[in-house]
Amino acid sequence: MANIKSSKKRVLKSEQNRQHNMKYRSMLRTFIKKVNNAISEKNIELSKKMFKKMQSLIDKQAQKNLIHKNKASRYKSRLFNKINKLI
Repeated sequence: MANIKSSKKRVLKSEQNRQHNMKYRSMLRTFIKKVNNAISEKNIELSKKMFKKMQSLIDKQAQKNLIHKNKASRYKSRLFNKINKLI
């Protein structure tokens, strides 16, 4: 642990931010899994509905720099292509 007051505060704040980011990253992965499960079940309506929710969540997290914007784009593109192959 650091000795200087500001560095102690920074260590605590960094841990809080890490916990916060883990929560949203976990939520993001869960939504991606839900879309993949709907696709594997060949449920077009559910996969489109879940994709729409996941897409907005991914965009928000990319905007907040939780994930890189190119990674967000790659996630959306790959899942969208999978959904289109069902149709």
